[in-house]
Amino acid sequence: AFLEELSSAAEVWAPDHIGFGATPAQDWMTGVDDLVLHYEDLRREQGWERIDVVGYSLGGWIAAAYATVYPERVGRLVLITPVGLRVPGKPIADVMMMTPQRLYATLFNDPTNIPQVAPDPSDLGVVVNIYEEMTTVARLLWNPRHDPKLPRRLRRITSPALIVGAEDDRLVPNEMCDLYASLIGGARVERVPGTGHALIIEQPERTARLVLDFLGEGR
Repeated sequence: AFLEELSSAAEVWAPDHIGFGATPAQDWMTGVDDLVLHYEDLRREQGWERIDVVGYSLGGWIAAAYATVYPERVGRLVLITPVGLRVPGKPIADVMMMTPQRLYATLFNDPTNIPQVAPDPSDLGVVVNIYEEMTTVARLLWNPRHDPKLPRRLRRITSPALIVGAEDDRLVPNEMCDLYASLIGGARVERVPGTGHALIIEQPERTARLVLDFLGEGR
């Protein structure tokens, strides 16, 4: 529903990251920096001059990193419950040590939303896909679960930036959004009431409206 809401007012490209969804893992992809180059290749292939970049969770880290390397290519930047930084004394939850049930309980504030995304454990294809995705997560987020160089590099971002946070994120410290905003010049934080880390599922319309309103400010 979140992507559909965005698509109602903008042209949206939402590729799966390498190693997620229908996009197979690649041996050469071992870090966020590889994904940054991958998405720059995509931009060049499509002939886009400047793009608005929206990233959620891990995608927020990738989007922020992309904007530090190619600031001139980013029109406006939106990071939704991003990871990638270290909040002193408040590490992000270790998803590799969680059961699926614990993970979903951590992602959502409203447990009635869990059935929307909970996999069918009897479907072998789904189980294999989850295993492959968690392998990719381990590559990208295994010790440390952040980029120690990113805080210094965020000052290179020149585009207007919006950080969208949850009301109560139990996966990532709520201070993560504020930390990003403090390191990106002119960035502001908006929070979506009644949500956890998976706010694009819990409040898709409200989250999309925040994003679209912000992107519209640049039109």
